[in-house]
Amino acid sequence: MAIRRVLRYGTKSLREPSKEVHKVSKKISDLVHDLLETMYTNNGVGLAAPQIGENYRVFVIDVSTNEEKLSPMVFINPKIIKKSGAMVSNEGCLSFPEAFVEVKRYKSVTVKALDINGKPFVVDAGEGTLLTRAIQHEFDHLNGVLFIDHCINKAVANEELAKFDLPPVEEENLLEEPELEAALKND
Repeated sequence: MAIRRVLRYGTKSLREPSKEVHKVSKKISDLVHDLLETMYTNNGVGLAAPQIGENYRVFVIDVSTNEEKLSPMVFINPKIIKKSGAMVSNEGCLSFPEAFVEVKRYKSVTVKALDINGKPFVVDAGEGTLLTRAIQHEFDHLNGVLFIDHCINKAVANEELAKFDLPPVEEENLLEEPELEAALKND
């Protein structure tokens, strides 16, 4: 197990879709442990394999608070099978050190995935919890999508990114999300 370097925004590989995991091998198990160790070292809530230069559909999340014991969750080949509602939240990312931007997200999601033992499981995350947001955030990484692609206001996002010497929002990657926009108007 090792603490790995987290790739920064602007690194081309962060925009590449990740490959399915065909077998939860020792290599994948070691990757999961590296992800967890790197996430905890950087005080993160989640980390996806592409963020450490590994192009696999794997991410880890731990939304436990300081008073709680660590509660890591491992998602291999995740699929979001249900989503509903909408919310605006202030998000950051370990690939965007210290920058936080308001983004659109679904309020509830259901995801199915494999755990570190290759066993399938389903998680219902709802009511705008940190877990709900983290699942969507990390899932996006596996598809080459970054949280700023969901930004509410491009100009405000660019100001925030500039403060930390990060490149501006890539306009061609901004997502049109009519379903989310409609849900935001109704919530």
